[in-house]
Amino acid sequence: MDEQVKQREEMTLVARKACFGLPTACPSCLPVYIYLKFSQTPFNLDFNLTYPDSDQIPYVESGTYVAYNNEKGGVIESLKEDGIVDLDSEVAGVPDWISTKAMVNTWLADALMYELWVGSTGSSAHKIYFSDLPWPIGKFLYFKQIRITKQLLGITKDNADRREEEVYRKATIAYGALSTRLGDQSFFFENRPTSLDAVFLGHALFLLQALPETSVLRSKLLEHSNLVRYADKLKMEFIDSGSSSSIPLSHADPLSSFARGSTSNWSSKPKSKPKKEKTEDEKKFRRRAKYFLVTQLVAVLVFLSLLGGSDDAEVELDDDYDD
Repeated sequence: MDEQVKQREEMTLVARKACFGLPTACPSCLPVYIYLKFSQTPFNLDFNLTYPDSDQIPYVESGTYVAYNNEKGGVIESLKEDGIVDLDSEVAGVPDWISTKAMVNTWLADALMYELWVGSTGSSAHKIYFSDLPWPIGKFLYFKQIRITKQLLGITKDNADRREEEVYRKATIAYGALSTRLGDQSFFFENRPTSLDAVFLGHALFLLQALPETSVLRSKLLEHSNLVRYADKLKMEFIDSGSSSSIPLSHADPLSSFARGSTSNWSSKPKSKPKKEKTEDEKKFRRRAKYFLVTQLVAVLVFLSLLGGSDDAEVELDDDYDD
C-alpha cells in the first residue's frame, strides 16, 4: 500500500502536445489526463513530440512502474488492474455501465478515428501529430496512418460509402443513448466520475475543440444539448480550473500555444526530479526510438523514389474512390 501511495505521488503522464485549447490534443491521451484529474491524483505532464506513430503513447511512469497505452487494454485499465488508480470499483459489475462503456470504446472511437484520418482534410491530425516533423516524414506518416485506419475500419473502394454511413449511424445511436442515460445528472453512473466519463469527456472535448465546424460527427454531438453542457461543465471544473492536483509540465514543447496562452496555474517549467533507474521496458523503448528517424527517413526516400514525382501519388495513397 505504501508503494502504491508513493507511485501516485510521483506520477508522470507522457502525452502528445497541447493545442486547440486542450492540455493534450491527442484523443488517446486526453481521457487518461481527465481520468487522473477525476481521481485527484497529483501528476506531472510531459510531452513527447518525436514519435507520433508510437502506440506506446500515452504512458504513465512512476519510479520503476510504467503503464503503456498498448498493454493491458490501455493506461487506464493498467492503473486499475495494478491498484494505482481505480474509479470503477463500484460500477465494474453493473451491466449497463459495461455495455455503455463498450459502446463508447467501439462505436464512438471508430467514428472519431474515421473523421480524424479519413473523413476530413487532415488539418487537425497534422497539427497534433506531424507539425513538429520535417515535411516529407510528416506527409509519409500521415498517409501511412490513413491506410492503417482504413484497414482497421474495413474500408475499401467498393464499400467506402456503406462503411461511412454505418460509422455515422452507430455514432448517432450512441449519442442518443448517452444523452438519455445522462439526463440532467452530472455523471453517467452513481453521480460520480468513472472511466466512462473520462473516455467520453475526452471524446466530446476533442470533437468540440479540435475538429472543424464542418465535422459531421461534431454536428451530431451538438444535437444533444445535455451532452454539450456536460462537457462544458466538467471542462471548467477539472481542466480550466487549474487544480493543484495536477502540475502539467511542457518542457518537451515549451513554445506550444497552450503553454504560452494558459491563464491557469499550470506550470510550463519542467520540475526537476531525481534520476531513477530505467526499467527494462523503458530501456527497450528508448533503444528502438534511437533509430526511428533514420528508418522513417529511409522509408520516405524509398517511397518518393517509387512515386517518381507523379502528381497522382497522393490520390493513390489516399485510396481515392474515383476510378
